[in-house]
Amino acid sequence: MKIALVHDYLREYGGAERVVEAMHEMWPSAPLYTSFFDKEALGEQWKRFADWDIRTSWVQQNWLVMKFHSPLRFFAPKIWESFDLSGYDVVISSSGWFMCRGVTVKKSAVHICYIHHPPRNLYGYATGSNLQKYWPVRVYATIINFFLRQYDYNTAQKVDFFIANSEETKRRVQKFYRRDSIVIYPPIAQGPKKARPWGTLRPGLDTGRAFFLSVGRLTYSKRVDLAIEAANKLKIPLKIVGTGSEEKNLRALAGPTVEFLGSVSDEELAKLYSGAKALIFCALDEDFGMVPVEAEAAGTPVIALAQGGVLETVVDGKTGVLFDKPTVESLVRALGKFGKLGRLDKNCKVQAKKFSKERFQKELRKFVEAHT
Repeated sequence: MKIALVHDYLREYGGAERVVEAMHEMWPSAPLYTSFFDKEALGEQWKRFADWDIRTSWVQQNWLVMKFHSPLRFFAPKIWESFDLSGYDVVISSSGWFMCRGVTVKKSAVHICYIHHPPRNLYGYATGSNLQKYWPVRVYATIINFFLRQYDYNTAQKVDFFIANSEETKRRVQKFYRRDSIVIYPPIAQGPKKARPWGTLRPGLDTGRAFFLSVGRLTYSKRVDLAIEAANKLKIPLKIVGTGSEEKNLRALAGPTVEFLGSVSDEELAKLYSGAKALIFCALDEDFGMVPVEAEAAGTPVIALAQGGVLETVVDGKTGVLFDKPTVESLVRALGKFGKLGRLDKNCKVQAKKFSKERFQKELRKFVEAHT
């Protein structure tokens, strides 16, 4: 069988890109079709894809659409229709808000869509920015999203099989597309079985379970501001990993116990996970949420907002603490509850094993072989 992989775009390295990496390990000769490959935005992470057969769309030569792909997302249909995938027997799309499942395949081909989430901006879920508080943006989005919802639904009907990354996403696929799906949880890197020397790392990465940790893009939907305000109020040390559009505002909000580390290497991140008292995760309507499981794999408990996929990965009182409202007061209460719990590291590591890369690849390969 000739297999092709399809992914929204390569401009940041997050959970969806880790899924594509795991797929590429399974089918290393399969080309990856994507709207554009932005090496500058990826920074050093672009090297992860350096030896892949990556085939980009016309957007790669159009800096305007590439730079403003979000407000110009009405180009999505033209982007995916521009690819010729008639030479492939199996197409596996890794689809999020840019709707790459809109590619056209030959009638005899099988199109399997691994869906990270239906486009959050189309269905009322919190997104990376809060620009719709401005009325011109709301008007523009209302017009554009009306047509994109139709496109989103129509492309969903052309997919042969859906694989959802969580039970939460499975419910959304049924709700918005009226399609069934199965759940295969995404691959999460597992922590080391034994303690190991970490070597010399840059300043600011000290360990000893002496601080709390926040990891993820610094965007509106991640609500890192809640973690910062709680740290300010309780005067607890908080280290923040990540960059994003809200970074300037978050830095202005931060008190003296809050430290911004920006982007870090995998080795540095592993050290931070292992050294934190707990991960604080406040994301709104998370579809799955890889970061909490990464923390659990290091034996680190998670204090998380009880929404979306987090309910499938964090066990209240066993691997961390869940809080029910996206407010500073609710988070502060959760931190107080966490302080009364005993050691949770063994529970966390057992929970994380349910989401290993080996399990993901085994389940995905079995599904593909059974349906092609």
